[in-house]
Amino acid sequence: MKRLLSILALATLAFSGHATATAADAPALYNQHCLACHGAGRLGGMGPALLPESLERLKRKDAVATIRDGRTATQMPPFGQTLQPDEIEALTGWIYSPVSPAPAWGEADIRASRVEPFPRGSLPDARQGEVAKADPMNLFIVVEAGDHHVSVLDGDRMARIHRFPSRYALHGGPKFTPDGRYVFFASRDGWVSKFDIWNLKVVAEVRAGLNTRNAAVSSDGRYVAVANYLPGNLVIFDADLKLLKVIDGRNLKGDVGSRISAVYDAAPRRSFVAALKDIPELWEVSYDPGAEDIAAGFIHDYQYKEGAFIPGFLNPRRSPLEHVLDDFFFTQDYTEVLGTSREGRGQVVNLDARRKVADLSLDGMPHLGSGISWLLDGRRVAASTHLKDPKLSVIDLKSWQTVATIPTLGPGFFLRSHENSPYAWVDSMMSPTAKDTLQIIDKQKLQVVAQVREPGKTFAHVEFDRYGRYVIASLMEKDGALIFLDATTFKEIKRLPASKPIGKYNLFNKIQRSEGTSH
Repeated sequence: MKRLLSILALATLAFSGHATATAADAPALYNQHCLACHGAGRLGGMGPALLPESLERLKRKDAVATIRDGRTATQMPPFGQTLQPDEIEALTGWIYSPVSPAPAWGEADIRASRVEPFPRGSLPDARQGEVAKADPMNLFIVVEAGDHHVSVLDGDRMARIHRFPSRYALHGGPKFTPDGRYVFFASRDGWVSKFDIWNLKVVAEVRAGLNTRNAAVSSDGRYVAVANYLPGNLVIFDADLKLLKVIDGRNLKGDVGSRISAVYDAAPRRSFVAALKDIPELWEVSYDPGAEDIAAGFIHDYQYKEGAFIPGFLNPRRSPLEHVLDDFFFTQDYTEVLGTSREGRGQVVNLDARRKVADLSLDGMPHLGSGISWLLDGRRVAASTHLKDPKLSVIDLKSWQTVATIPTLGPGFFLRSHENSPYAWVDSMMSPTAKDTLQIIDKQKLQVVAQVREPGKTFAHVEFDRYGRYVIASLMEKDGALIFLDATTFKEIKRLPASKPIGKYNLFNKIQRSEGTSH
C-alpha cells in the first residue's frame, strides 16, 4: 500500500517550465514515474516488463492510451494530468526501444525470483468446496486477458466456480498435470505460476526469463519446461518450480544462438520437443532418467560408448534441418512433427530418424501449433488454419500431400473439434471483416455447413467439453463473454460475462490429448 501511495503521489507532480520532450528525457521520466513498479532496467517488478519483446502484442497507440488513462482494476494510475502529450510519446518510444546491451537473466536470478506461498503438503490432498462437487475432468480453465484474470468453470453446470488475478499477459495454453490437480501458466514477461485447482490457490511462482513463449509439463507431472525468447534458452524445473537446468539455445558448435520459439510435451516418448526460431534444428529433451546417452562429437565406438557422449537425461538430442522450424504439430503417435517457418517452408521431421522425411506444400503462414487431426475415409489427416490466407489445409499423414483446401471467410487462428463430433470449428479472427464469424466444417464432406456470428465483434477460440456435447466460444472483447453452443444444433445455450477471454481449456481433452485440440 505504501508503494502504491508513493506512485500515486508521484503522479500528482507536474513539470514546471515545460519544453518539448525528447528521447533523451525519457529515461528520467521513467525513473520518476515508472521505476517503482516496472523495475530497474525496465525488467519488471510489481508491474510487467517494459521491453519491446514483452510489448509486441500491445500496439503503440494502446501503450500511449495506457500511460495517459491508466488501466482499470490495476495499480497502473493515469498520467494524463501529470505528463504532457509529447512526454507520453517520448516515454512510449523509449519503452519500445531495445535495451543495449541485452538484459541478462541467469540461474541466480531465476532461483532468487521463486516464491512459494503454499509449500508442498501444506494444502489438503482432496478437492475442496465447489471443485469437490464438479466432475474434476470436465473443468475448464479460462484465460481472461482484458483484466488479467483466470476463471475456473464447472463444465457440467456451465458455471464459474472461481476467478483470480493472474500475471500480466499470459501466453500459450495452460498445461495440466496428469491427475488434473495442478495447472501451470506462463506469462509473456517470464513468470511461471503453479495453481492448485483442488484448493484454488497459486502455490508457487518463478520467473524463468524476460520474454517467454510457452511452457510444457511432462506426462508424469514431474518436470516443467519453459521456452524463452529472451534470453534464448530452454529452462527446466521440477514440479515445485525449483530450477534444475538451463539449456542455452545454441547450435552444436556453440557459435550461433537462437530464441526458443515453442516447447511441447511428447508424452509417449517421455520427452519435451522444442523449436528454435533462428537456427535450423529441432530439439528433443528426454525427461526419462534412463534415456540413452547422446553422441555429441567424434565417436570411436557406439557400442562401447567410446567417444564424445553426454547424458540423455535433460540434454537436447538435435535433429539438423534444412530450414528453421518455429511452429509445429505432432502426429497422433508422436513419431513425426509437421512444422513450418514464418516464411511458409513446411517440412515433416521424423523424431526417431532425426531428419526431415518430407516437404509440405503450405503457404500463407499456416498455424500448425493449433492443428487437429481426424480419420477421413479410414486414413488419418491433419488440418491447419493460415494466418495470412482465408483457407484451411487438410493433409494426409501418410503421403504428406494436401488432400483438400477448404475456403474460409478470412485468415484464421484457431481450429477445434472432438472425437465425438462430426464437425470442426474455425475462426477468421485475423480478418478485419470476418473476425465476427465462426464457421463449422463437416469433417467428412470437407466443406462449411454452418456459421455462427457475433456482429462487429471478435469471435474465436472454440473448446469442446469432455464429451463433445457443447462448445464454448470466446467473445474477445473487453466486456466480452463465454458463449456456450450446442455442438450439434449450433444454438446458443448460455453465456457468461468475461473480460477478453482469449482461450479456454478443458482438463480431460488436454490431459487425454484429444485429437480435436492442440497438444
